[in-house]
Amino acid sequence: MEAVARYIESTDWISAIFLLGLLLLVFAKGLFYSRFLTFVILPFNNKYIILNNKKGKLLSGFHLSLSLFQWLNLSLFGYFALQALVPDSGQWDPLVLFFILFGALLGFTLAKLLLQLACGYLFDNTKMISYLVFQKWSYLNYSTLVLFPVNLLLTYLFPGSKALVLIGVILLFAVNITGWANILKIHQKVISAQFFYFILYLCALEIAPVLIVTNLVNA
Repeated sequence: MEAVARYIESTDWISAIFLLGLLLLVFAKGLFYSRFLTFVILPFNNKYIILNNKKGKLLSGFHLSLSLFQWLNLSLFGYFALQALVPDSGQWDPLVLFFILFGALLGFTLAKLLLQLACGYLFDNTKMISYLVFQKWSYLNYSTLVLFPVNLLLTYLFPGSKALVLIGVILLFAVNITGWANILKIHQKVISAQFFYFILYLCALEIAPVLIVTNLVNA
């Protein structure tokens, strides 16, 4: 019987990322217990938004820890999506590819955040823009909490599964669409009174960045 060599990719670095993610969740729950309890029911109850929206929590320890958790999980999911959907991605060193995705995601989200806050300042509507940013970012953080078990399955049970990648994408969109629906419901009076500026905000700061990134990826 001829021996067949099998190469099994090491997942040690991925396990380290999962461990870091769990530590961030433990930190958030341990130091901000009541806030964490309201956060985990975010799509079903606006209590988290109502309690924290007025306090400008973008730079709080709780929000920052969940944002780092978000960047880690989205980057890892992007890595798995490339592995499953783009065969040539296997030529890259896995850890290097992950850090490229992490850096690109971090740069994109921070640049978008600064642009949104700058536009709020220029149009003398910083408070409203800050509210919108906090709410959208909270739902994005929650969507990556839902994505966490998908990443676990893609790592240890179903590596390269296109079906799981699709499920992950659906979960991301479902949570964030729910978030947008709740944001529109909360601010419907303000939006109806300033509908033109809201459409301008969507086109310039929400849709345009996504189209630009999509064109760059497809170029």
